[in-house]
Amino acid sequence: MSLARLGFALAKPILHKMDAEQAHLLTIKALKTGVGHGAQTVAPAALKVKLFGLEFPNPIGLAPGFDKNAEVPDAMLAQGFGFVEIGTVTPRPQAGNARPRLFRLVEDQAVINRMGFNNEGHDAVLRRLEARRNRGGIVGVNIGANKDSDDRVADYVKGLAAFRPVASYITINISSPNTPGLRNMQGREELSNLLRTLNKTRPSGLPMLLKIAPDLVEADLQDVADVCGQEGVSGVIISNTTISRPALSSPLRGETGGLSGKPLFDLATRQLKLFHAITGGRLPLIGVGGISDAETAYAKIRAGASLIQLYSALVYQGPGLVQSITQGLTSKFAAGGHSSITDVVGT
Repeated sequence: MSLARLGFALAKPILHKMDAEQAHLLTIKALKTGVGHGAQTVAPAALKVKLFGLEFPNPIGLAPGFDKNAEVPDAMLAQGFGFVEIGTVTPRPQAGNARPRLFRLVEDQAVINRMGFNNEGHDAVLRRLEARRNRGGIVGVNIGANKDSDDRVADYVKGLAAFRPVASYITINISSPNTPGLRNMQGREELSNLLRTLNKTRPSGLPMLLKIAPDLVEADLQDVADVCGQEGVSGVIISNTTISRPALSSPLRGETGGLSGKPLFDLATRQLKLFHAITGGRLPLIGVGGISDAETAYAKIRAGASLIQLYSALVYQGPGLVQSITQGLTSKFAAGGHSSITDVVGT
């Protein structure tokens, strides 16, 4: 057993007795002090991905929400992630919604959150990212709008302007269910206006991704695909958390907020597959939602994902999960005679 796995096995009973948010903050603090750091595992060549003008050492990314304020991106890269996405970050610091706002649904291997874009704001996050600019590694920045903003489009423009010198890529998050009215920006007219405005100031070499909700109907997905084709994005992330509630066993299943973890897998993967079909595979996709092992990671890739992201499964399995998925994908590629992940995407 690796030191990371051993450490998590010892810490998990203690962490899971704590309030979920308190445990998360303690984990970030430990990572900042160097606990759990190590040399990054070198993935086989078959897992390398060239996309958006970037070279990903492997397709497994850390989804935003874990490191909201860019406090530990390098510590997470050292866990074996091929890339890390920090945020969501808003122009002004934001406290988020009232606590408690993060819940473990242990029986379902799931999480419900209604955090509400709690973060330290552009200035604080930018200082940290500027301090690590020469360390390498792919670090994306997920940007959002302040809850009380009078002009949400302007907030995204500010985010793009602030982080374009330090971000490997930018993700436009308009799909969180925890900021009232934000998901309305996924509609055809609002999305067109947003992307058109952002593209006026986006540097040509900076990848810009759009993150959408898993709760869109097929007509909405078609609208998103049409707008992305017309206004120009580098790729689409499918998906954010869901406000739907599949059959759940946990007594906390009635909490409001976005659901993530294992119960999201089927819905998010269906939407990924459908969006891949709608776009004919012409737009690179990142698959997120319910990935918990090599089998679910492989399914995302086969459904159309060129890259994948995870977060909630770390709550239950710890950092050893990344190496486990890396090894599992390598075995699956070898068994199928695939020399590259591109052989598998969308199959």
